[in-house]
Amino acid sequence: MRYPKLRELREAVKALIKGPYTIRYPYEPVKPYERFRGRPYFHEEECTGCGACGQVCPTGAIEVKDVPYSSGKCKRKMTVHWDVCIFCGQCQANCLTSEGIVLSTEFEFATTEKREDLKQEIEKEMVLCECCREPIAPFDQYKWTAKRLGPLSFANASLILFYLRMFNFASKAGSPPRKEEEISRSERIRVICPRCRRQAVIKS
Repeated sequence: MRYPKLRELREAVKALIKGPYTIRYPYEPVKPYERFRGRPYFHEEECTGCGACGQVCPTGAIEVKDVPYSSGKCKRKMTVHWDVCIFCGQCQANCLTSEGIVLSTEFEFATTEKREDLKQEIEKEMVLCECCREPIAPFDQYKWTAKRLGPLSFANASLILFYLRMFNFASKAGSPPRKEEEISRSERIRVICPRCRRQAVIKS
């Protein structure tokens, strides 16, 4: 007859005194650890709409789409699909503000309803080029960049105008779209996209 090892005997005694190591889930709720990677959520106030999370998502669970409206404005719609997400945490790790999208500790979101309900959507207003009216970047991203750079933002003409318009120190543009051949040197002192700025620089 083989006698049990002392280590196995010690573990058996501990289990008798402290109880089993397993939990009674799903009969009792479970509180995950702090660093548990669960369902990701957009925090609209902290998110700048830069779209970095969508670029690094390995499964394409985060969708970034610029949607034009008939009023002439454009908004960026960002959607996170929880049914596709693998909770890798790359979106949170590469977030511009580190708080725009954060993984929660929620893991119970199975449903028998429509699969389309397993998502979260937010919208961000876009800054449009004053020459071609193409979207450049979200308003919140421009604002975050100007705030982060501080006085250095005055080295860029687009950021200067954007910063001044935030405080109503400069008039807002309202000119119609222009063709590439109509872009002149003076257009550089405006909020324009890289393509139009390239044309303005070439003509100067």
